[in-house]
Amino acid sequence: MTYCAAIRLKTGIVFASDTRTNAGIDHISTFKKLFTFGQQGHCFFTIQTAGNLATSQAVISLINNDINEDNERSIYRQNTLFDIANLIGEHATNVAKESERRAVHTGNNFTSSFLIGGQIAGEAPELFLVYGDGNCLHATRDTPFLQIGESKYGKPILDRVINYDNTIDKAIHALLVSFDATIRSNLSVGYPIDLLVYQNDSLAQPTGVRLDTDSVYLNQVRQTWSDGLLGLLDNLDHPPSDYYT
Repeated sequence: MTYCAAIRLKTGIVFASDTRTNAGIDHISTFKKLFTFGQQGHCFFTIQTAGNLATSQAVISLINNDINEDNERSIYRQNTLFDIANLIGEHATNVAKESERRAVHTGNNFTSSFLIGGQIAGEAPELFLVYGDGNCLHATRDTPFLQIGESKYGKPILDRVINYDNTIDKAIHALLVSFDATIRSNLSVGYPIDLLVYQNDSLAQPTGVRLDTDSVYLNQVRQTWSDGLLGLLDNLDHPPSDYYT
């Protein structure tokens, strides 16, 4: 399993993905789940993946093949992020169906989900979630963040603090805390974390950073958050006396 999240803000989009993949407690590996594509001054996209690793890797390979062949299905030839999201959904369902056909009666789940965010010149920045069955939804001002994978542990933090008008700094802090909470509660999510920031209308090609357990800033954020929670608990009023009866 994995955990990926992205936040679409008024000023940019922040992406974060873990890198842990497991096929049982004795087979844990590190695989990249965040991929970038773009042409300087024309477009920039980030694709994040969760679910069946073979399916998601096949989809990324198909996207790269289309780009290399410069055919009509290349993501660089699409007019909108919505078109790209639908293309990814088509790839994902086709790959999963073919895998299911070849592995009859295994009971395996071959579906994957994806987050696709970025911007095409002349278009507004967008962020989409592509489900395993190929359909998609997009982030809105009212719901500016999207998640895939093991989202339940980190979602309450994002629900409490994130809105469309947040600064990029605050979004980074919230994502790091969200990942810390998830990693503490679920062994199928783990370090390192890939973090990337795209600033609206820049059409730049950011590479992002990889944060591991030896990251000074990541550990500072984790410790400050932990100390703050403990301090708040210590400062709460004593429960009423009838709570003890």
